[in-house]
Parts: sequence; C-alpha cells; structure tokens
Amino acid sequence: MATDKPHMNLAVIGHIDHGKSTTVGRLLFETGTVPQHIIEGFRKEAEAKGKGSFEFAWVMDSLKEERDRGITIDIGHKRFDTDKYYFTVVDCPGHRDFIKNMITGASQADAALLVVAAPDGVMEQTKEHVFLSRTLGINQLIIGINKMDVVKYDEKRYNEVKEQLSQLLKMVGFKPEEIPFIPMSSFEGANIKEKSDKTPWYKGVTVLQALDALKQPDKPTTLPLRLPIQDVYTISGVGTVPVGRIETGVMKKGDKVSFMPANVTGEVKSIEMHHEEIPEALPGDNVGFNVRGVGKGDIRRGDVCGPIDAPPTVVEEFTAQIVVLQHPSALTVGYTPVFHCHTAQVACMFTELLSKLDPRTGQVKEQNPTFLKAGDAAIVKIKPTRPMVLENVKEIPQLGRFAVRDMGSTIAAGMCVAVQAKQMR
Repeated sequence: MATDKPHMNLAVIGHIDHGKSTTVGRLLFETGTVPQHIIEGFRKEAEAKGKGSFEFAWVMDSLKEERDRGITIDIGHKRFDTDKYYFTVVDCPGHRDFIKNMITGASQADAALLVVAAPDGVMEQTKEHVFLSRTLGINQLIIGINKMDVVKYDEKRYNEVKEQLSQLLKMVGFKPEEIPFIPMSSFEGANIKEKSDKTPWYKGVTVLQALDALKQPDKPTTLPLRLPIQDVYTISGVGTVPVGRIETGVMKKGDKVSFMPANVTGEVKSIEMHHEEIPEALPGDNVGFNVRGVGKGDIRRGDVCGPIDAPPTVVEEFTAQIVVLQHPSALTVGYTPVFHCHTAQVACMFTELLSKLDPRTGQVKEQNPTFLKAGDAAIVKIKPTRPMVLENVKEIPQLGRFAVRDMGSTIAAGMCVAVQAKQMR
C-alpha cells in the first residue's frame, strides 16, 4: 500500500516557460501515475493545436484556459510515488499574475524542485521564487537545469547556469554544495528517471533519485502542543468537541489544556481520529477531542489549544518580515487588511514600517520607508484589532507564518520575527 510510505509535499517552482508543468507531467508519467495512452491523447490534441511539445504539461494544465494560453494558473495537486515516499506535487505558477498562488503552494511544501531553463539561465522570477521559498520556510531544494536538449547537452552551458544559481542561492542562505544541480530535459526524459547517455560528463543523481534522497521533515513533537481550532461541535451525550489539526506537540487523554485568546481551560477527556478513539495524537493528525469544563460558546474557530503550562501566545503587537506581492497603490502606516494565520482571520494594522530589505539579499536598503509597494520586502510592526494567537517563527514556525489579504487577493506573505505578548489573566 502506497499510504504506508512517508508523505512529502513538493513545490515545483521557477520562471514562466522554464518547463515546470512539463517536468511534473514527466514525473507523473515516469512513476506510472499517468499511463502512456493518456499522454498519447494529449500529444495528438497538442499537435492539432500546433503546440507539439506541450503534451506533458497538459497533464497538469487541465483547465481549458491554461491549454489555450499555454500557462499555469491554478495550483494543481497531483500525487506520485517514488521508491521511498509518496509525494503531493504543488505545481506553483511562474507567471507574474499568479505569484499569490505560488505563496499558497510553497507555504505547504516540505521541499522544492526549482526548474531553470538552460538557454535562459536565472531570470527575474527565478530570483523571486528562490527568495520566497526561503522566506516561507522551505529548506530542502533540488535544482533541475532543464531544456538541456535545446543547448545540445552542452556541459559548458550547464556550468554557467550552475554558477549563476550558486551565487543567487548563497545570497539567501542556501548552501549550493548541498544541493543537486541536475542537467535534464523533461521533454526528452533525460536524467529524470534514468541516467542519460547524452550527459556522460554528469556524475550526479537523477531527479527521482534526488527526490528519494530528501530528508523527511521532523514531526515537531518536542515543541509545546499547538492545535488551531477549525470548528467546535456540541455532541449530545458527549459535550463540547473542538476539531482541528495538530501543528506541534502531542495531545494525550487527561491533558489539562488552555484555549487562547478565549482564555478558558479544560481537560481532554477523549481524542478521536477517523471516528476511532485514540490515546494520543501527533503533529499532522486531524482530530476531534472532547473537553471537560469548556462550553461550545466559550471557544471558536481561530482559537488555539495548548498546554496550561505553556499556553499559546496572544499578541499585543508583533514584528514581521513580509514580502509585498501585489497592491494597487502603496501600503502605508494605518493600513488594516486581514491577516490569515493558522485558522484565524483577524484585521491587523500596520503601525510602523521599520526597514525595507533588498529582496535578493535580505540586507536592509532603507530605514523607516514611508510606503511599501509590490515586490518590496520589509520589516514591519503590526497590531491586531482583536486578540489573536501568533508565535515567533523561530520558536514555533508552524504558527509564525501568515498571508495578508485584502479586496479578494493576497497582498503579502510573511513571518513573525518578534512578539510583544498580551498578558492574559
């Protein structure tokens, strides 16, 4: 059974037209997820539309609009199995309009496959995606130098692109010597599953071998319990049953817990997962649990459950590092959009713009800017309009990241780097 394998979320990132969708289509094909006859059907359809090289990409881009425009819009979730893991692919759009989708994708990922086309090398969005994946906490990277068939599998060109990328990666704190740079052609299938005889000069791993060499993310069981509440039910004969996904720590029957910012406490009487009672629950588990001493009206979605002796942090004000993705004008002090963090959605006000960072290097390039615009990275101070739980990303990363939304779109993404906690009594 495939489900016995450990699960990994893989973000596929990179500049538009560098072959991300084709790479994902090829991975699904090479791992037997998509059978040959389906690819053949796509090939015929692609050729009829005069887009012969797109058949693998079309496996991912099933939306008609995407086929006609030849670009990726939504995030496709596809699953494939390697010898060691089963992967969910979060195919992240490279097109500028769709960078907000890329954020949603990357923030769920355990590792990223960065696809860079050999003829072009490092482009603007290659930089942006590398920086964002770092900001969003991805620390395992595989690099595919794609379209090697176009440069006739030239080792010199591979080395040039590898050097460009190494410089970029060092700037954001990745270690190039720990990252595989794989010369590949998703279109021809070179170095995806099998070593290609067209790159006799390349001694490293194939893409599938690199995927199997990824480290499984640690389950953060040593951190204090944090369970953001998704819903609260009252079940007759049982009582109050909050449900949610454990982000960190362990929940056991008999635990004394507190809910913040509701500031109520209770005792865990029972824990259920998939309609079966379990003695304890671990990070990643979606559970319902019955709490003694807490009424349905006392807690709600967005509250976070934690141990009484290490309760979730309620923030008075916090300092964050953000990346502004899009904004129709400029973002200034006093701006109050909605922050989405774990299951909470709270309007928060920008109270201070401390510094603007160079998005390529993370170095400060301007102190106390008067405004921020799309593409800016910055350190800012923020005050929630009502109590909310947020943790310092260095202490509990799972509860330290957020997206900022306004007018139906994602304006910014970021992480909390310092907290001024509210005294809860």
